[in-house]
Amino acid sequence: MIDFIYQDPYPILKDDTQYRKITSDFVKVEQFGEREILTVDPKGLELLAEEALTDVSFMLRTTHLQKLRKILDDPEATDNDRFVAYNLLQNASVAAEGQLPSCQDTGTAIVMAKKGESIFTGVDDAEWLSKGIFNTYQKRNLRYSQIVPISMFEEKNSGSNLPAQIDIYAKKGTSYEFLFMAKGGGSANKTFLYQKTKSLLNYKAMDEFIREKIKDLGTSACPPYHLALVIGGTSAEANLGAVKKASAGYYDHLPTSGNMSGQAFRDLEWEERVQKICQESAIGAQFGGKYFTHDVRVIRLPRHAASCPVGLGVSCSADRNIKGKITKDGIFVEQLEVNPKQFLPETAPHLEAPVEIDLNMPMADILAKLTQYPIKTRLKLNGTVIVARDIAHAKIMELLESGQPMPEYFKNHPVYYAGPAKTPEGMASGSFGPTTAGRMDVYVDEFQKHGGSMIMLAKGNRSKQVTTACNTYGGFYLGSIGGPAAILAQDNILKVEVVDFEELGMEAVRKITVKDFPAFIITDDKGNDFFENL
Repeated sequence: MIDFIYQDPYPILKDDTQYRKITSDFVKVEQFGEREILTVDPKGLELLAEEALTDVSFMLRTTHLQKLRKILDDPEATDNDRFVAYNLLQNASVAAEGQLPSCQDTGTAIVMAKKGESIFTGVDDAEWLSKGIFNTYQKRNLRYSQIVPISMFEEKNSGSNLPAQIDIYAKKGTSYEFLFMAKGGGSANKTFLYQKTKSLLNYKAMDEFIREKIKDLGTSACPPYHLALVIGGTSAEANLGAVKKASAGYYDHLPTSGNMSGQAFRDLEWEERVQKICQESAIGAQFGGKYFTHDVRVIRLPRHAASCPVGLGVSCSADRNIKGKITKDGIFVEQLEVNPKQFLPETAPHLEAPVEIDLNMPMADILAKLTQYPIKTRLKLNGTVIVARDIAHAKIMELLESGQPMPEYFKNHPVYYAGPAKTPEGMASGSFGPTTAGRMDVYVDEFQKHGGSMIMLAKGNRSKQVTTACNTYGGFYLGSIGGPAAILAQDNILKVEVVDFEELGMEAVRKITVKDFPAFIITDDKGNDFFENL
């Protein structure tokens, strides 16, 4: 016989988080028989959620910014790595002013909480946390991204960015601990579950598996990434839950070895190995180089003998994770960096001058200009661009399928896949970075056949069908840096107007005027694709 063993399955050994105190209000210690109870006024939950989601929408962790600066100081970093890192640091400096969020996709609000069993609120805590989230998205220049189903195929924007994902767990004690996340669709879509077997658990098989699956991540979720790889788990959902928390740095202080009670642990050797694989991939910080990842967390979990779930996920360049806590001393939130400018170098990295493209020329003339340059060429775009994303593309496809013509605006101008955040008072645009190009791949061949989408501007790698369509019809896909949405709004977008499907909100078709908008030639009219050459 063996003895009963139980321990916390995720034993976090310490918490060195720096917190700032929001208030001493809303908490009170009361005596219940021989027991102390911490009574929390639900308005405290509302306040904490509002403060946390506000801070995380405009500021980043100091450690994250330090890693961006490390890229600029690394002589092995490519010019493209440095260009992206510098832009992301500039973007963080603009966002920290509190008007333009760091990313236009201000994300799904996610709350993971551990509530001490000696805490009393007397309410449905999720409701009051949701109210705080609601307040943030109403008051700040954030985007409403949550789509709710009315029927199987009819959907509408909720207009509040609710519902949020809120998971509350029980623990012993009189503290209430929180992890808040604002998770954009791009990075959320790069979360993968692979159902493997014992045959994976050897050096050769694991190495081959990681090399293959790293390519699935691509660049559409805005690297450099904080990458999480989790092997094992008592269920698929346990595995993916660990992936999300590990990517947010929540499990940084786990033990580094296992034991017979099945504790989760970090495997430091494989973290170094996976980091090296990511560097050797040459994908880099979006346009080739060394810095596909800032860092890697590899977490090992127990598993059923017949199952070996493996999860892979990232926290992107909008690393929006923030802790909070409620104790007898008050309500606290993690201190994020208020002065990102300190990480900017005195001078920008030296880069070869970009090619300037006048987007107000006729489409044929723009295409004739672009065809003179190879893939990887850095561009500076000036002129008129049409903005459209998923729902607008679907509606235009419906027009074509019903025999109606392609809208002229789609034929006369490049199309930028994006959806803006709210516009601050006195500004031309809200945060307005690119969305993932791959979601529009299915439309490209048909649209180019009708003379539309001849020049596309977005982020991330695309499928072979886009390369084939551009080769067939003479089109181009231009890559924009994923991540710096605030600085694009401040410096590069001069005017925004809705031209079609106004009822779609952030998904409406817009016409924008851009100045010195940075981009790279990713796919050309000759069948070349930048990412195929890596």
